[in-house]
Amino acid sequence: ATLVNHLLAVVAGNYLTCLIPLSYIQIAAAASFILFGLWTLRGDTLEGEDKRFNFSPFWTVAVAFFFAEMGDKTQLATVALATQYQSIVGVWLGTTSGMLVADAIGIIVGIVLGKRIPERFIKWFAAIIFIGFGVVGLYQTLPKYLLTFPIIAGFLGLIALLAFLVVHLSVALKKIENNENIELAP
Repeated sequence: ATLVNHLLAVVAGNYLTCLIPLSYIQIAAAASFILFGLWTLRGDTLEGEDKRFNFSPFWTVAVAFFFAEMGDKTQLATVALATQYQSIVGVWLGTTSGMLVADAIGIIVGIVLGKRIPERFIKWFAAIIFIGFGVVGLYQTLPKYLLTFPIIAGFLGLIALLAFLVVHLSVALKKIENNENIELAP
C-alpha cells in the first residue's frame, strides 16, 4: 500500500510541474507543511478504515492503510517533494524508505517509550517541525519584497492564532462528542 501511494504521489507531483510554474508549487508546498502542522495539532484517527474489508489480517491492514493514506499528510508531503526534486524514482524510494523507517521507529518507540512520553508532547513536537519546515520553505521561496519584519511578524502571529484555535476547537468538539456518546448510552 505504501509503495503504490508514494508512487502515485510522486507521479502527481512531477506532473504538476508541467502545468504550474515551479515557484508557485514550492510556495504551495511550503504553505501545506504549515497546514500539516495545524492538522497534526487537530489529531488524526482511523475511523472504520480497518473494518471495511473481511480478508486476512495482512490484506485488511494493507487495504485499510491504502485508503487511509490517500490524501493524508504523508502523501501530500510526497507530492510536494516530487515537485521540488523532479526525480520519480529517487523521491519514490526516498519517501517510501523514510516512511518505513519512521513507522518502524514509531512502533519501537510506541512499545518501549510510549507509556513514558506523553502523546501531547509528541503531537506538539511533530506540529512544530511541520510548521518550521513550512515557514523556512516560504522564507526561501517568497519574493524578497514580501519578507519585511511587519509581514513576517504578522504571519507568525497568524500561525500562532490558528494553532490556538485548532487546539481549542478540537478539544471543544471532543467534549461535545463525548457528551453525546454518554447521553446515547443505555
